[in-house]
Amino acid sequence: MPTDILSGAGPRGPQSKNPQFVPWVPSANPHPSHKPASRRSPATITTMPTARPFLPLVAAVLTATLSLTAFAQSTEEQAVLAPIHAMFDGMSKRDASAIKAPTLPGGTMVLMRDGKPAQMTFEAFAERVGKPGKNQIEERIHDPLVRIDNDLAVVWASFDFLVDGKVDHCGTDLFNLVRVDGKWLVASIADTGSKTCPAK
Repeated sequence: MPTDILSGAGPRGPQSKNPQFVPWVPSANPHPSHKPASRRSPATITTMPTARPFLPLVAAVLTATLSLTAFAQSTEEQAVLAPIHAMFDGMSKRDASAIKAPTLPGGTMVLMRDGKPAQMTFEAFAERVGKPGKNQIEERIHDPLVRIDNDLAVVWASFDFLVDGKVDHCGTDLFNLVRVDGKWLVASIADTGSKTCPAK
């Protein structure tokens, strides 16, 4: 508590010679020279020290909560991306069965090339890519954006398609996925394709 409150003194000093001393009270328009000394609020003095020991505890709880949430989101997103990577792996191996395995039966693809859509079923795509070939193919996605709502998920990602280790074309992949019996499956795919690709 400030000392001027304890002594009963105003800005002009302690009351020692005037028994009729009336504590100084500022008027509505006090003279600049009669401004009261700055005082700290007693509530601030008494409550601040008691709050400080709890700050590290609060920070620790918040950090732990955010970490657990981020971990849960990452795990769920990885589960959504798993069938996509499995499909790409099947493409690299030119294995038609492996390409179809993580897809929903009857699912379709729409490949946009030069403003024109090319449509096909996953089965037709798997049979086409699964044929033996001399070239090594690989598709890679980058910085996937994943959105999940219960048993429905969407993945938006840029991609590179490599032939014998060199980028042949690139674009954007859009995957729609559904969870059936606890397992995520690719329900449909749409993509764009361009031969003009940024250097990696």
